[in-house]
Amino acid sequence: MMSRPVLSTGLRWLWLVLVVIAIDFASKQWIMNNLMLHESMSVMPYFNFFYAHNYGAAFSFLADKGGWQRWFFAGIAIAIVVVLLVMMYRTSASNKLNNIAYALIVGGAVGNLFDRSYHGFVVDFIDFYVDDWHFATFNIADCAICLGAALIVLEGFISPSGKQAKNKG
Repeated sequence: MMSRPVLSTGLRWLWLVLVVIAIDFASKQWIMNNLMLHESMSVMPYFNFFYAHNYGAAFSFLADKGGWQRWFFAGIAIAIVVVLLVMMYRTSASNKLNNIAYALIVGGAVGNLFDRSYHGFVVDFIDFYVDDWHFATFNIADCAICLGAALIVLEGFISPSGKQAKNKG
């Protein structure tokens, strides 16, 4: 079995994974170096930087369960990264939307995995609010994961007709 050149696969988009990791890491370092834990900095109306530690998953799910969740969520992140890297390898580099989506998710997962493994928690700092109501605090890695997931859903809506046309022709 002859292997394909890596640049012809979705792994060509690994540069985007590195960009997400770098921006996520730099933003979290800036927050940790410039704010005290639970300190808030007003950025603009309805938007603050608020330094928080998240010991759980999205919306602090399982945050108060004594520490086992750290390794549980790390394991899930590793599994997702491996699966998506395999999917990127199996996908043509020209399938941009899927590869960008996978790269965003992998970059975000690795960013939060680093935090979870190194610190024991994920650094969150993006805080949107209206009056006294605050949305869950999140970070750049979370944004990348959500954007990647949205692109996968979007691809599902815009590609089916194109795939059917290719299969018939």
